[in-house]
Amino acid sequence: MKIRIGTRKSKLALWQANFIANELKKHFPNLEVELVKITTKGDKILDVPLAKVGGKGLFVKEIEEAMLKNKIDIAVHSLKDVPTFFPEGLGLVAITKREDPRDAFVSVKYLSLDELPKGAVVGTSSLRRKVQLKLKRPDLQIKDLRGNVDTRLRKLEEGQYDAIILAYAGLKRLGLSNKAKQVFAPFDFIPAVAQGFLGIEARLDDKKTKEIVSVLNDKESFIKATTERAFLKTLEGGCQVPLGAYAEIKNSKIHITGFVSDLEAKKFFKKSLEGDLRKPEDLGKTLAEKLLNMGAKEVLNEIYRQG
Repeated sequence: MKIRIGTRKSKLALWQANFIANELKKHFPNLEVELVKITTKGDKILDVPLAKVGGKGLFVKEIEEAMLKNKIDIAVHSLKDVPTFFPEGLGLVAITKREDPRDAFVSVKYLSLDELPKGAVVGTSSLRRKVQLKLKRPDLQIKDLRGNVDTRLRKLEEGQYDAIILAYAGLKRLGLSNKAKQVFAPFDFIPAVAQGFLGIEARLDDKKTKEIVSVLNDKESFIKATTERAFLKTLEGGCQVPLGAYAEIKNSKIHITGFVSDLEAKKFFKKSLEGDLRKPEDLGKTLAEKLLNMGAKEVLNEIYRQG
C-alpha cells in the first residue's frame, strides 16, 4: 500500500508532512509514503496581506484539486489555514494531538511586549494579532509581515521590526522555540481558530486511506478543533475579520473563549462558555451567536461592506 501526501514546499509544511509520514510508518511499517510538493497561490503572493487576496483557501486550493484528480491521497495542513467548507467529496479524516497553541513574542532586543518602547514597530499581517496588540499597546506601530518563518525571522534580525508575533507551534516544530522571548497565555491573547493542530484531509470515498489515517486522530483534539471551527463557521469569518477562539477540556466539559473585533479594536467583543463534550459544534455555534447578539454582527457587516 502506498500513500501520497500533498504538501506545500515551505520548511514548516515539509516538517508537518514528514511528521505524519513517520507516524503512519510507526503504525504500518510496510506502508510506502511519498511526498508530493505543490505550490499554492498563497506561496506565490508574498507582498500582500492575506485579508486582501482571498484568505485561508489560498494555501489549500491547489492541493485539494490534486486530491480530486487522484494525484495525491491525503493532504497535511496547519488546521488554522483550512477553510470550514470543503469541496464536495473531500473532508477532514484526522486531527493530530495539539501542539502548543499560543502566540509567541519574538524580538532581538526586547524580552516582552511590555518592554517595547513607545512607537516600536511590531510585524504581523494577522488581523487577529493586530487588534489584540492594539488593545494592549495602542502606542505601537504595527506593520504587515508575510513569508515563511525563516523569512520573518530574517526581516526581524535585519532590523525591519523591533518585534514580531509568530505561532509558537511553528517555532517548536522547526526547533526554534528559543527564539520566543515571551509566550502569551491563550485566554489573554487568543490564538487563531485551530492553531497548533494538524488536519489530515482525504477523499471521503477512499475507505482504505481513511482507515489507515484514522490511527492518527486524537479524540480530545478533534473535539477542541470541532468546537473552534464551528465558532468560525457560524461567523463566516475568513482572514478579513479579526477573530479568534480557544477551546480546552477541563472536568469533562469543553471551555471555549472567543472574540470578534472591528479593525481598530474599538469594538471588541469577547466571551467564554462551557458545554457538553458530546456537542462541540453546538457550543462553538452558541458562542458565535452570543457574540453576534452582543454587537459583533454590526462589526462584521461593516467590515464586509468596506471589503
